[in-house]
Amino acid sequence: MDIRILGSGNAGQVPVWGCHCVACERAKQDVSFRRGPCSLEIRTERGVTLIDAGFTDLAERYEFDEIQRIVLTHFHMDHVQGLFHLRWSERPEKIPVFRPDDEKGTDDLYKHSGVLDFQTPFVPFNKVEFDDFSITPLPLFHSKITLGYLIEKNNFTLAYLTDTVGLPDTTHTFLANRALDCLILDCSEPPMPSAPRNHNDINLALWVYNTLKPKSMILTHISHRLDCWLIENEASLPDGIIIARDGMSVA
Repeated sequence: MDIRILGSGNAGQVPVWGCHCVACERAKQDVSFRRGPCSLEIRTERGVTLIDAGFTDLAERYEFDEIQRIVLTHFHMDHVQGLFHLRWSERPEKIPVFRPDDEKGTDDLYKHSGVLDFQTPFVPFNKVEFDDFSITPLPLFHSKITLGYLIEKNNFTLAYLTDTVGLPDTTHTFLANRALDCLILDCSEPPMPSAPRNHNDINLALWVYNTLKPKSMILTHISHRLDCWLIENEASLPDGIIIARDGMSVA
């Protein structure tokens, strides 16, 4: 199972259009510092599973037969906008799309789904066994109904938790009873005097790291504001915390 971070940015991505901060200027000069829409690729011998579909060029990145399934964390546009192009394929086959229980979805995706076969919504904490790995949906705190996922195969355990501000007690308790090889966590903001509304800051991310104690933790859904802070302060973070980069291999 090969796991790769497709995108590590927040909705504004990096560089932010029209911004001249040090992080955005760096990303303009060096494409390795660019951040696309937050998403994950899981590749096994059976094909590719995408967690979220924020990139609008997915049809150029993947052949139709490569994508085995798509798993959505939630229906904010920066996590689903790539589906609006994929759905118009005229192939007779369908691509299963797994989702949280959000009746509204986004725009007309449900009404005009095309090749996207939206599955019965996940039930939180009910493990689903795919042919190549298992996945357990976990409730998160966000402005839309949002799920994180515990991904397990053989002896490897990964928690993917974006978008969220802190963790619900039920999710935190569930994960506290697991030995996590890796935790990929939403962290959009530098340290703030009070918690942000929809996303973690460094203070909340450190709390999650210190209480769940994963072997490693990767911060994703990163804004240009956090990148500016990291330029000066990344060395102060614990050794087990890694800053996501687009295309980075996780396992």
